[in-house]
Amino acid sequence: MENSITIALPVYSQQDICLNSFGHSITNGGHKYGPAVRSYYLIHYILEGKGEFWVNNIKYSLSKGQGFLIEPDYQTTYISNEHTPWTYIWVGFSGNNASKIVHSLGLSQDTPVFTCDEGEKLKKYVMEMIRHNKLNPADNYRALGMFYLFMGTLANSQHNVGFSINSNTYMQHAISYIQSHITESVSVESVADYVGLNRSYLSVLFKKQTGLSPMKYIQNYRLTKALHMLESSTLSVESIAFSCGYQKAESLTKVFHKYYGMSPTAYRKQVLSRNTATDKNISEDVYENIIGAPSDFVD
Repeated sequence: MENSITIALPVYSQQDICLNSFGHSITNGGHKYGPAVRSYYLIHYILEGKGEFWVNNIKYSLSKGQGFLIEPDYQTTYISNEHTPWTYIWVGFSGNNASKIVHSLGLSQDTPVFTCDEGEKLKKYVMEMIRHNKLNPADNYRALGMFYLFMGTLANSQHNVGFSINSNTYMQHAISYIQSHITESVSVESVADYVGLNRSYLSVLFKKQTGLSPMKYIQNYRLTKALHMLESSTLSVESIAFSCGYQKAESLTKVFHKYYGMSPTAYRKQVLSRNTATDKNISEDVYENIIGAPSDFVD
């Protein structure tokens, strides 16, 4: 469980930078998210408390002043400490320049953890994004401005930028193929044929890089894409099902209920209900409950 303010935005993947989500969360002890696969970049920063972050079968124990990157299409899990739970902020983004920005910070899924002693600044930028979340040009530009200030603060804190980019071209091509063919009946065999590997060796690569079999990865990618589309679009469940490679809406509903304990329609209603205070603007009582009385933004 968590007490959170979450803003989910429509996805415009052809933009240089597209904000997909941002928010603030006060978690309860033991709060867990995942295992999950995201369709966009996500950066969390810890304001208070402790917890664990898992990626590529590696555990990172993190606390106040630290943060972590989640790259698209990697399975991750994070868990808040039972006794001193996390309070954190996050920004999720995609677009043509997203990977360049991430790598300029020295971050990758091989080196996903960072430290920053400018937590109050980072919080201020995110809360300013939350306060001005109307879908109009003025607020869109303001949110992007806060995003770049957020990234600039992180860049300033990374004194020794060193990073490694995954050079496994087989995996890069395999994941790219899955992404571009997810609306079709993509299979492990079709992926293996595309990259020129036998199925067994492809499975070994996927297990090593993602902790999942190729088929499980495809299933998780479909489900995670459907989850994000339910949060950020008004498309029908049937349209979302087809967009994610399900032959019919009932197939998505069955898988969704198995993993999340509710139907896609019920999940969307839950998200809308949770975000009622933020559809047009954050209500003052919710805002003050989490970050205190509002004040004019000053950098």
